Amino acid sequence: MVAVELPYNCSMETVISTAAPMPRKFFRKYLPSHESVRDNRHIARFGGFLRHPNLWHLNRHSVAGGVAVGMFSGLVPGPFQMLAAALLAVPLRVNLPVALVTTLYTNPVTIGPLYLLAYLIGRLIMGGEGVPLSPPPEMEWSRLGASLEAFLGWVLSMGAPLAVGLLALALILAALGYACVQIGWRAYVIRAWRQRRHLRNKHAR
Repeated sequence: MVAVELPYNCSMETVISTAAPMPRKFFRKYLPSHESVRDNRHIARFGGFLRHPNLWHLNRHSVAGGVAVGMFSGLVPGPFQMLAAALLAVPLRVNLPVALVTTLYTNPVTIGPLYLLAYLIGRLIMGGEGVPLSPPPEMEWSRLGASLEAFLGWVLSMGAPLAVGLLALALILAALGYACVQIGWRAYVIRAWRQRRHLRNKHAR
């Protein structure tokens, strides 16, 4: 029996949804439950807006959109990343838990280098304007309050280049996150579909 090479189409993802649900299993394993998200005191304020099914569905488009929203919101200054992710995910109708979890790529370890990169991008966009670059202050866990205050002062000292760079970097990371999920999910779907077709052809011989 001769196997015929077929182009990818949207039906492939539906065909293998029960035979090879690995992407969905992977995300369900690590994402918070619907109840824990809805019970969050900040997210609960959205009330009836949380009922839209796209906020909870795990498919290629909703997950890619959730990652993009999370990557963008992760660079929001201050402790408002998850709130920003929810404010964007709800009207855009992308996966809300994915958006919330993705914001965690920014943390006390990564935020300094990311802001430095954003500042450099901002200076490049603005033609080299801005104050001279200085390294971020060290984070001392024993003096967390003072460390956060020093970090805030460092952020404010970089002014407009940082603001412009943060927006640019957030858009770049959002686009990269969206593209990576789309490409990775589609590649997995095609591979699983071909494996299933190979097994079907093998049994038909």
